[in-house]
Amino acid sequence: MGDLRLVVVGAGGRMGRALVRAIFEAKGVTLAAAVGPSGAAGLGQDAGELAGVGHCGISLTDDVPAAFAGADGVLDFTSPQASVAFAREAARAGLVHVIGTTGFSPEELAAIDAAAHETVIVRSGNMSLGVNLLAALVRRVAATLDEDFDIEILEMHHRQKVDAPSGTALLLGEAAAAGRGVALDTHGRRVRDGHTGPRVPGEIGFAALRGGTVVGEHSVVFAGAGERIELSHRAEDRGIFARGAVRAALWGKGRPPGLYTMADVLGIADI
Repeated sequence: MGDLRLVVVGAGGRMGRALVRAIFEAKGVTLAAAVGPSGAAGLGQDAGELAGVGHCGISLTDDVPAAFAGADGVLDFTSPQASVAFAREAARAGLVHVIGTTGFSPEELAAIDAAAHETVIVRSGNMSLGVNLLAALVRRVAATLDEDFDIEILEMHHRQKVDAPSGTALLLGEAAAAGRGVALDTHGRRVRDGHTGPRVPGEIGFAALRGGTVVGEHSVVFAGAGERIELSHRAEDRGIFARGAVRAALWGKGRPPGLYTMADVLGIADI
């Protein structure tokens, strides 16, 4: 069996370039095509040179159907609207679709769910091993401690990030809610401003910081009377997300159609 042939969409951006580098560093995969948005400055340039790995003979293109033809999978850290379109195209082509995009609306998530009936989709708010282990721990701690321990999730990212809370923060919030046996939609508290009154028992709070070039920092605080438990993860290199995405694509090849998470990929869904 040959190498898994992967398409990187958004290949001219920071995360796209990291994905290209990860493919060249990994075993069992090869770069099949590199896609950029129509009108992007890098169209026609060599994807390997853009990523800093040297000339590879694959130019950045905006022809998605041609890029997907003959490939096995697609790595996608773009935008919600673009990821929905790529999901439909990947489903038509039968490609494993790895989605690290965040900030989806309920309608966009429903469209991705529909595409997962036709092909394998691995979607996660964070592709790193460490964060997914952290989520498993958060779920376990939340299940162990009762509402006497308040849950707060703090995250910080670089100044260019466009969504808040981050996809990782929401992933951790979902883990905390699952541990408590509640829905994050009804127990999450994203904004506090002005005269808020006392904290509502059982709510899961979020706080988002933005600034500088921070790749990603997340902490989950369980605050009780006289004691506090803090679980944290700090990303120092976005290559960890790219390597996780490649691993997810390798895992997804040959699986039955469906919507999977990194917890499935790492075998820790039951922790």
